[in-house]
Amino acid sequence: MPLTLTKPMAKTSKKISSHERPNKIDVLEITNLHANIGELKILNGINLTIRSNEIHAIMGPNGSGKSTLCNVLMGHPKYEVTKGSAKFNGKEILELEPNERAHLGLFLGFQNPLEISGVSMGSFLRLARNLNLKANGETKQISPMEFMPMLKGTANLLKMDEKFITRSVNEGFSGGEKKRAEIVQMAVLQPKIAMLDEIDSGLDIDALKIVAEGIVETFKKNGMGILLITHYQRLLNYITPDFVHIMAKGKIIQSGDKKLAKELEKNGYEKILKNIK
Repeated sequence: MPLTLTKPMAKTSKKISSHERPNKIDVLEITNLHANIGELKILNGINLTIRSNEIHAIMGPNGSGKSTLCNVLMGHPKYEVTKGSAKFNGKEILELEPNERAHLGLFLGFQNPLEISGVSMGSFLRLARNLNLKANGETKQISPMEFMPMLKGTANLLKMDEKFITRSVNEGFSGGEKKRAEIVQMAVLQPKIAMLDEIDSGLDIDALKIVAEGIVETFKKNGMGILLITHYQRLLNYITPDFVHIMAKGKIIQSGDKKLAKELEKNGYEKILKNIK
């Protein structure tokens, strides 16, 4: 049976501990966002609002700017924002450093995760979690003894060998292990808005189900907002989005619900794109 979520389920399933953000709706509001690489224009006026307990999927042909949107929002230095704004809970984030955006509660799961030699996954994640807590005024830090059971439980959810905790970040991981490790990071860091850039690319059907289950369980537990970048309907067979957006030529050209993704799977982009100027 596919793992699916509906909007009512997401609201009633939300479980957040008392020290987290009780009853608060987090909002990422993107307005008329334009961005370049050098002289090449990539984003041409993105308007999108993502809230807690919402899953948004963005689909579109290659070169439409989907991955660029995620990288710009997370502060990748090779992109230049030329116009527009991106506000998280009312705070402009475009002038912030990437780590400052992470401390606010933004997370990016990479399409091609990098390897970090000499830094164990366990140490990396505990340090990152504690830095986020410190940046948000928490004086208590999580000890290794407290942290390990949490990390092992998450690893088991993603069906990863617990030995990965002591291995260098992504070093020697298969493509599927790297994608599962990204979801482990998301679950441990508990972001408020998570952007997942083609988390399904390169996964076989078994790995896809495992990754989807990890996303679903983390969403249900933490009530975050999620932005899924994907080319394929198959991921959305396991994670039902509240909103589906079609992106082309650097802007969102059409929005709808899960039916829009199924229509794309059946008919492709040609009909939608032919009237785009």
